[in-house]
Amino acid sequence: MHSDEPTLPEGVDEALLRAGFANGDEAVALIRANLLASSPRHRVLALRGAVRHSLLTTDDWLSALRDSDLDVRREALTLIAYEKITSDDIFREIIAALGDPDPLVVDGAAFALGEQLYVDAVEPLCLVAQSHDDARCREAAVAALGAIGDDRGRAAVLGALEDKPPVRRRAIVALSNFEGPDIEAALARASEDRDWQVRAAVNQLARENDD
Repeated sequence: MHSDEPTLPEGVDEALLRAGFANGDEAVALIRANLLASSPRHRVLALRGAVRHSLLTTDDWLSALRDSDLDVRREALTLIAYEKITSDDIFREIIAALGDPDPLVVDGAAFALGEQLYVDAVEPLCLVAQSHDDARCREAAVAALGAIGDDRGRAAVLGALEDKPPVRRRAIVALSNFEGPDIEAALARASEDRDWQVRAAVNQLARENDD
C-alpha cells in the first residue's frame, strides 16, 4: 500500500551524519559550514565528519577545543587523541583543558595527552594526578603518565597507590612503564591491598613480566 504522505525533508542531523561518510564537494561544504553552527549538536557532528574527511586545520581544532559548549570540547578531545598532531598551539590548548571546570573535559584532555605521548605535559598531568578533586581526573592523569613513561611522573604514579581503589588499580598498570627498587617495593605492598581488584592487577602485571 502506498502512502499519500509527502517525504519529510532531511534534517540537519541526518544530513551531517550522511555527509561524514559521503564523497564530494557538497558533503565537504556542509561539514565545513556546520563547524561553527549555532547548535552544539551540529558542531559535534560536523567535527566527526571533518575528522573522517581530514578537513580540520589547526584553527579548526583550536576553535573546537575552546568551544563554549562542554559537549563540543569533550568531543574535540576524544577525536584529537587519535589524530597526528604536530602543532604546539594545539598541545598547549589541550594542556589548558586540564584546568577546565568540567571533570569530563579534564578526563578527555588527560586521555588525549597520554595517547599522544606528549612529554611536555608530564608536569601538568602530575598536578592533576596529585591534587584534582575528582577521582576520575586523577585516574586519567595517572593513566597518561604511565603511557608517557617519563621519570618525572614516577612520584605521582606511586602516590596514586594511596588513592581510591579505581585510581590505585590504574596506578598498577601505569607502573609497568617504570623500573627500580621503589617500584618493586610499591608493587609488593599493593599485592596485599584491601581491594581485590588492585591485588588482581598486581598479579596480572607479574604474569606479563614473566612472559
